[in-house]
Amino acid sequence: MLACQREEFDIPRDVAYLNAASWSPLPRAVQEAGHAGIARKARPWAITADHMAGQFSRARNAAAALIGAGPEDIALIPSISYGVAVAGRILPVAAGGRVLVLGDDHSSPVLEWLQHAPAGGYAVEAVANPADGDWTAAILAAIARPGAAPLSLVSISSVHWADGGLVNLDAVAQAARAACAMLLVDATHHAGVLPLDVAALDPDILIFPTYKWVLGPYGRAFLYVAKRWQGGVPLEQTGASRRRVSSEAAPYMADLGFVEGAARFDMGERDHLIGLEMASVGMELMAEWGTEAISARLGWLTGLLEEGLADAGVEMPAQGLRAPHVLSLGFPGGMKPGLIEALAEARVHVAPRLGRLRISPHVYNDEADVAAFLKAFRALA
Repeated sequence: MLACQREEFDIPRDVAYLNAASWSPLPRAVQEAGHAGIARKARPWAITADHMAGQFSRARNAAAALIGAGPEDIALIPSISYGVAVAGRILPVAAGGRVLVLGDDHSSPVLEWLQHAPAGGYAVEAVANPADGDWTAAILAAIARPGAAPLSLVSISSVHWADGGLVNLDAVAQAARAACAMLLVDATHHAGVLPLDVAALDPDILIFPTYKWVLGPYGRAFLYVAKRWQGGVPLEQTGASRRRVSSEAAPYMADLGFVEGAARFDMGERDHLIGLEMASVGMELMAEWGTEAISARLGWLTGLLEEGLADAGVEMPAQGLRAPHVLSLGFPGGMKPGLIEALAEARVHVAPRLGRLRISPHVYNDEADVAAFLKAFRALA
């Protein structure tokens, strides 16, 4: 199990920040990368093409390492919704078919399909929140539902953002393939903290941002595109996506063929070298600590929380059905008004999500943070 990494962060001892699933603090090393990037932008005459190319390569490699991909299969994008919009352009969702999403899933893997379903002639079906908390079983039942329209696409988060429910991606991918359907995974709450190998899983699209679990800045995200879809037309038309559009030699637009690999799907203004270097450093730290060690630590912390809340009158998903790094509390009579704000006043930071209280520790948390939460919760709830 990974040791506590609190010294790598600027977190006062009296702050129990248990809200990584909303925003992560930036490690000191990531902050330093940001400061260095700002200083570089202040003196742009020192920024070379080689430096820029190196930053693109470094970020692709760091993102690829967290999910078992090749760097050539990674695009540099700003957000999950951008990546899903790319998927909406390149994935052939069949008219008369259906797209499967999770009930109350985050908006990013859902709204693209709701927006285009009427014109596309397909239906969007939401898997109902399972009473037993087993999202995997509910998804598999929806895939195999007798009499349903043909399944075109499963577009889901692998960890439900509100209740922390964990989806068995291997089982869902196998069922989707058997139904001749595509698979899009929003791995926001998965990449870096849970094992993930796209070479074995073989999703069509997988996306994750950096500002939550992989300790990076806002506005940086990464898009994995399976090779079978890398011939698609990008969402944005940029010079960098073409073989030879160069301001340094005439003719300017010498070759408008798209570049090979997922790089054609890179966002415009991808050369935001401040945020890109920060993202790389955060992902490299996560890889250095190791997914298994991180997951073990976070599972231990949420286990301590679960033990401490056993007689608190709250509902918690079963350990085998929830992600080890997220503990979501349900309240049979409803959450007490003002509870989240009162906890924050006590220097304990968590998040309200769809009537539940979501606790999400990270590598900077320890037993003292658990004790602070339990003490404040019992006093306030």
